[in-house]
Amino acid sequence: MTIFECYNQTKKMLKAAGIEDEVFEAKQLIKFITKMNNTEILANYTAPLDKVQEALWTVTVKQRCTRYPLQYILGEWEFYGLPFYVGEGCLAPRADTEILVGLANEWLIRKPDAKVLDLCAGSGAVGITVAKKNPKASVTLVEKYEVPFIYLNRNIKRNETENAVSVMADIFEYEPNEKFDLILSNPPYISSDEMSLLNEEAKMEPTTALFGGEDGSDFYRHILKEYKKYLNQGGAVMVEIGFSQGEAVKELFTQNGFINVQIKNDYQDNQRVVFGTLA
Repeated sequence: MTIFECYNQTKKMLKAAGIEDEVFEAKQLIKFITKMNNTEILANYTAPLDKVQEALWTVTVKQRCTRYPLQYILGEWEFYGLPFYVGEGCLAPRADTEILVGLANEWLIRKPDAKVLDLCAGSGAVGITVAKKNPKASVTLVEKYEVPFIYLNRNIKRNETENAVSVMADIFEYEPNEKFDLILSNPPYISSDEMSLLNEEAKMEPTTALFGGEDGSDFYRHILKEYKKYLNQGGAVMVEIGFSQGEAVKELFTQNGFINVQIKNDYQDNQRVVFGTLA
């Protein structure tokens, strides 16, 4: 089977399995199997796969057709132009989370040497990207669970972010010994009702990275109430939200003394980030 034939067959199988973007995913799998980039694949599309590549193709496509996350199969994923290791037990970075990072980068233009705290850091996509794009800032990333914490440290090293420091702690118990200028978080925010509506891929990701309590707001309430004392005057909090949580989370900001509270939409025009400044 040639590379071109393999690509076409992969598209058909993924589509039959209900994968929405079978063209994109087929390209990703072919690059993974052949260890070639797009240019090399185009130059060699009539070349046959060797036995090792065919065996790998059989395993990976079959795995993806069970709706096992593509990110886990590949073992890494690009976020904001940077590479991140990911795998089972670790939430895969989402493109919509780039909205949170973009807002943080805009804020840091005014205070490039800021101290930044990333809560519920997971693989580190948010905090590490902010650290990489803002080398004068110092970023502390807090993650509770061992598996994502391992990925977090690997990703700090991979992206050479010496201004990023990891802390293994539960944010409901963590007490920093310093104050910060900017607090970021993409916490678990799926409600009880929404958990049953998750797609097949999300159901294979860790529940601890998704479930945010009965109404999905447990982490927001705690962060806004308990962490404001760790903010310097004029500091800001920015959190990712679910598309239906904007007004409720905005009200939590206001109740906890934040001003200039705003909601930012994502690429699909869904509410995605709420942010505000400590009065």
